[in-house]
Amino acid sequence: MTALERAIATPDPVHDFGARSPLDGLDRRSVGFADVLAQSVAAVAPSAAATTMIVLVAGVSSGGTVIAVVIATVIALMVARTLNVFARRMVTSGSLYTYAAKGLGRAAALAAGVANLAGYGFISMFALLGGAHYSSLLLQRLWPGAASPVAVVGILVIEAVILAVVLVRGIRFSTRVALIVELISVAIIVGLLTVLLVRIGPLDPAAIVPAGGFSVAGSAAGVVLALTAFVGFESSATLGVEARSPLRNIPRSIVWTVLVAGGLFVLAAYAQVAGFRVLGRELADSAAPVNELASAYGLDQWGMTVDIGIAASFLACAVASTTALTRVLFAMSRDGVVPSRLGRAHSRFRTPIGAVRVAVPVIVAVPIVLIAAGVELWDAMQAVLVIAAVGYIVAYTLVCVAAPVFLRRIGELTLGTVLVAGIAATALVAALGVYLIVEGQRGNPGVWIAAALAAIAGIAIAWRMRRSSSEPLDLGGYDEPLASEVLGGVARRGSDG
Repeated sequence: MTALERAIATPDPVHDFGARSPLDGLDRRSVGFADVLAQSVAAVAPSAAATTMIVLVAGVSSGGTVIAVVIATVIALMVARTLNVFARRMVTSGSLYTYAAKGLGRAAALAAGVANLAGYGFISMFALLGGAHYSSLLLQRLWPGAASPVAVVGILVIEAVILAVVLVRGIRFSTRVALIVELISVAIIVGLLTVLLVRIGPLDPAAIVPAGGFSVAGSAAGVVLALTAFVGFESSATLGVEARSPLRNIPRSIVWTVLVAGGLFVLAAYAQVAGFRVLGRELADSAAPVNELASAYGLDQWGMTVDIGIAASFLACAVASTTALTRVLFAMSRDGVVPSRLGRAHSRFRTPIGAVRVAVPVIVAVPIVLIAAGVELWDAMQAVLVIAAVGYIVAYTLVCVAAPVFLRRIGELTLGTVLVAGIAATALVAALGVYLIVEGQRGNPGVWIAAALAAIAGIAIAWRMRRSSSEPLDLGGYDEPLASEVLGGVARRGSDG
């Protein structure tokens, strides 16, 4: 018997490993890179964002739409690199909440957690409303006059049922659904944009940099709006426990999501700006730019297909964003921040059923109430988008600040990380300020709702910090190797994780 065989047959005991993970209950190490990538890509919903966000960017960017999208892509990549400081070193379902806890402590963790929940929750509502919007356009094509508020509520109910079923059935099921839907919808949009570019003709430099120049302030506002198209790119980090080789696959999925989405957004921005320039019209004046371009360039047959693809993409976004939301709630419950029932896992499907039962009804109820109250779909979408964007940007900023602190603590700080994290954090803070000013001037009620929610959250966090001052919360639990997974592993006595 060789020394290696003897070591395997009678290994030396290795102590102090847990018998169970702090995040026990989820379907551990069950999904591969494709599934993880699908989670982040679906949360961004690139095909839906490429057809809805670009027109919003054009409305404020004063001709600098393409440049604004390019700059937003660069900023998103810088944020992605900073988030990967943590994603390469720890495995968790808490994502930004856990990262902030490990870098900046309890108060920042609670703030990032609340912000992250707001981001995922309101973007899920935005996605459900977006799916209903494009489904109603499709319904209008088939039966003119049929897209009434009652029909829209009916569509939302159908979306809610699909959302609940997919979330409960398990992570492999939900990521595979998201992957298939996004592949189809992206293929549809890329196909249409490619045909449009052929019809439009040679490259038009003025569509990228207008001959008369463009407003710096307008372009800055455009960058902010374009940045909101990327929110959710980090959501694969919430699958850390469920992913195989998470320290490799999670960081890869985060970066690749930004690259894929950024490439599609730049392509969509140029095609739409150039297409409307040829028509002698302004992109910002269009309510459904891709559909109008398809009609103007003799591609009417694409219209219905595009509506189906975008509606499906929005639904996939709702699934992915709610999946991420329930994982963050699950992690916060295991840390004792929210009620313990939110940390329960389904015995068969190994999904965070406690969080699903609480989150899904709220996410579905808000859009239904808004439509039932007579709010127009597009107005409701813009209002909830502001709240989601504020949540995401606040959470991203906190983690960008936390990264250098965390690296300094473990002795791995580098100048490059400090520069990238510092520039990203500064850009995010500036972006948030400009975004709120722009949306406030446009009369978007989401600005004031976001401010009210932020005030409530601040009071709640201060109360929780004061309440737990005598018994500090140990926040930021993450997945660890178990005794059963280590050769000679011996579990800690009396430890369940």
